[in-house]
Formats: sequence, C-alpha cells, structure tokens
Amino acid sequence: MKLKKETDKKIKKPKIGWVLYWSPRILSILFLLFLAIFSLDIFESCNSFLECLIGLFMHNIPVLILAILLWISWKRELIGTITFTLGGLAYITMIMINSINNGFEWYYLVWSLQIACPSFIIAFLWYLNYKKKR
Repeated sequence: MKLKKETDKKIKKPKIGWVLYWSPRILSILFLLFLAIFSLDIFESCNSFLECLIGLFMHNIPVLILAILLWISWKRELIGTITFTLGGLAYITMIMINSINNGFEWYYLVWSLQIACPSFIIAFLWYLNYKKKR
C-alpha cells in the first residue's frame, strides 16, 4: 500500500494555470511586435531623418497605446479582454467604413479578420485568465 502512495505522488499533472497565465501576455507582446512591423514601410517615402522619425512615431501610435494598455492589463485581466476586443472591433469597423467609401469588395472583410481574429483570440485568453483568477 505504501508503494502505491509514493508512486501517486511522483506523477505530476501538467500545469495549465502557468500556460493560461503566460499565453495572453506573450501573445499580446508578439501581436504588438507584428503590428509594429507594418510601420517599417515609412522608410521608403521619407527624405530626412526627422521626417522618418516623425512618420515612425505616427505609425506606431496604436501600438504604443496598446502597449500601455497591456502594461495595465498585466495584473487586471479584464482590461486586456476589453482592450483587445475593442481593438479588433475598431479595426473591422475602420476597414468596413473605408471599403464602403471606396466600393465594397468581399476581400476587405477577410483582410480585416487577419488582424482582428488574433486580437479576439488574445482577448478570449485574457478572459479565461480573468475567470480563472476569480
């Protein structure tokens, strides 16, 4: 009987709490880096260093705002849920408004989902983290 209890203690279950805690945080950082990559196209059109610097800053304003909100939501997971949900919805809305002005094409919706779906997945992971904490 003693032998069975000792072997039961040695079997370890996977720590899903650790994965659930870190996955929205790491994916949020990767998502922000992915969005920041899009600002590198500014180097094609700028003539001076100051113009490049200002253009780079302007293109990265949404990334900076999301980075600040990520910093806040590191301990308050509900803020991360709201931030990434609203970010995905705002992106879809902006693309749809722009497509209506330029003539709607079906690929605009698919195009907007390429950015919005990762945002929604990250928001869902923040929500799961929030629910687990409660």
